[in-house]
Amino acid sequence: MYKKIEYSFLLIISAFLPKNITFAPLRNYPQVLAENSVQIEKSSSLKISDYIAFTKLRLSLLVLFSAGLGYLIAGGIFDPSTFICLLIGGFSITAASNGLNQIFERELDKLMKRTMQRPLPKEKMSVTEAYVLVIVFTITGTLFLWFGTNPLCTVLSVSSLILYAFVYTPLKRVSSIAVFVGAIPGALPPLLGYVAAKGSVDYLAMLLFATQFMWQFPHFWAIAWRMNEDYAKAGFSLLPFRSGHSKQNAFQILIYTLFLIPVSIVPVFMGYTHLISGIIIGICGIVFLIPALRLYKSLHMKDATVLMFTSFLYLPVVQIFMWINI
Repeated sequence: MYKKIEYSFLLIISAFLPKNITFAPLRNYPQVLAENSVQIEKSSSLKISDYIAFTKLRLSLLVLFSAGLGYLIAGGIFDPSTFICLLIGGFSITAASNGLNQIFERELDKLMKRTMQRPLPKEKMSVTEAYVLVIVFTITGTLFLWFGTNPLCTVLSVSSLILYAFVYTPLKRVSSIAVFVGAIPGALPPLLGYVAAKGSVDYLAMLLFATQFMWQFPHFWAIAWRMNEDYAKAGFSLLPFRSGHSKQNAFQILIYTLFLIPVSIVPVFMGYTHLISGIIIGICGIVFLIPALRLYKSLHMKDATVLMFTSFLYLPVVQIFMWINI
C-alpha cells in the first residue's frame, strides 16, 4: 500500500515538470512496483501454507466434524451461537495442541521424511512465532468455549490439550502405551460436542467416546505400520510391539478392529438408535474388518494402506448414521 502511495506522490510531482524531463525515480517504478506486489503475494501465500501445516488443518477439520456431529446427536434445541462457538473454540484448541506437538518435536521432525517439510524444521517459522500462535489459539479457544458453551466442555477441551501435548507427545519415544494415552484426547471431540449441547455427560456421550476411542487403535496402527521405518528414525515405536511388520502386531490390529463392531452397536441395544442404524454400523464394521484380516494374512504394505483409508471413511459414516437414526 505504501509503495502505491509513494508512486502516486511521485506522479503528482512529475506533472509539474517540463515534458522533456523524465523524473528518474519513475523510470522503472511500474516494473519495481509489480515485482514487489508479486513478492508480497507469494510471501503471504507461503506464510498461509506454513500456518496450515502448523495447525494440521485437515486433522483439525476432522476434529470439528466429529464435535459437530456430537452436538447434533445430543439433540434438543439447536442453538447456532453455541454451535459456532463450539467449532471456533474446538478448532483453536486443536490447533494449539498440534502446534505444541510440533514445537516439542521440531528436532525429531527433521529426521522423518513425513515431517521434515514442516515450517519449524525448515526454519520457515521461528519458535517464538510458534509459541505466540499457540498462546493466541489457546486463549481464543478457551474464551469461545467458556462463554459460548459451558465450563465442563471448556475444562475437557483444555484437558485434552494438556494430555496430548504434555503426556502423549513425550511418551511416544518411551513406549507404545503412548497410543493408548493419545487415544483419549483423540476420542474426545464427539463427547465435547455432546457436552456443549447437554452440559453433562451421560451414557450416550460415553458410548460416542468409546466408539471413537476403539477406532483410534486400528486407525493409528495402520498409519504406524506404513510409517514404521520413518518413525524409527526419530526413536518412535508406535506399533503395539517392537517386532515391526509382524504377525504379532497385525493380530493386535485385527483384534481391536473386531472389538470395534460390538462397541459401536451398543447404542442400538440401549435404545438410543434405531435397528436400521445398527445394521448399517455393523456392515461398516465388517467392511473395516476385511482389510485388517487381509493385513494379518499378508503383512503387505498395500493392505495397511487400504486399512488406513477405510478407517478415514468408517468413522464419519458411522457417526452420520447414528445422528440420522437417533
